[in-house]
Amino acid sequence: MKAAVITFPGSNCDRDLAVAFERAGATVTRVWHKDADLPSGTDIVGIPGGFSFGDYLRCGAIAAQSPVARALREFADRGGYVIGVCNGFQVLTETGLLPGALLRNATLRYVCKTVELRIETSDSIFTSGYRKGSVARIPIAHHDGNYTIDAVGLKRLKDDDRIAFSYVENPNGATADIAGVLSSNRRVLGMMPHPERMAEPEHGGTDGSVLFRSILGALAAA
Repeated sequence: MKAAVITFPGSNCDRDLAVAFERAGATVTRVWHKDADLPSGTDIVGIPGGFSFGDYLRCGAIAAQSPVARALREFADRGGYVIGVCNGFQVLTETGLLPGALLRNATLRYVCKTVELRIETSDSIFTSGYRKGSVARIPIAHHDGNYTIDAVGLKRLKDDDRIAFSYVENPNGATADIAGVLSSNRRVLGMMPHPERMAEPEHGGTDGSVLFRSILGALAAA
C-alpha cells in the first residue's frame, strides 16, 4: 500500500506520521506543499500536525491554498482516503473536505497531554480495528483544537454516524466533546489527537497503532 505524507513549511509531525505508516506496512512518499500532483498509485494521503505557515491568519488556511491542496481535493473527490491529524484536521476543514472549524481552545491555553478518547464508530477503515464504545489513550498537543459546528451540522454528523472519536474529558471546549470526524463518504478523517505519537511501546502505549493497522488492513483487503 502506498501512503503520501504532505509537508508544509512549519510541519513538525510529518516524519512521525510517515514512520507510523511505514511500521504498519505502507510504502511512504513524502510530498512537498509546492508539488502540484500526488504520487501515482497513492492509496492514502496523510496531512500531519505542526504549525503550517506558522499558523498565521487561521490555522490551516494558508496551507489550504498551497499547490498540493488542489491535488488533495481532486484525490478526495475521486474517493481517495485522507487522514489529517491536528493541524492536518485544520487543513481539511479549511479545504472544505470536512465540516466545521477549529477554534482557539476554550481555556485560551496550549494543551499537551495524553487523553482518553471514546471510539464512537467502528464503521470506517480508520476505526474498524477498535471496538465501538471502547477507550483509547492518545496524546494531544494543540492551541486551536476547539472543534466547532452549528446545530444543523452536528445533527447531521450524529445522524450519519460520522463522529469518529470523542473526548472522555473535554480538554478544549469542542462541541459535543468531538475529537475526530468523518466525511460524508467516510473516506476522510480529521482528528486533533496524535495517533502517531502512541504507535509503539517506546511511546508509552500502542493505542494509536491500531488506527494505522486498520487503514492498511482495509486497503489491502479492498
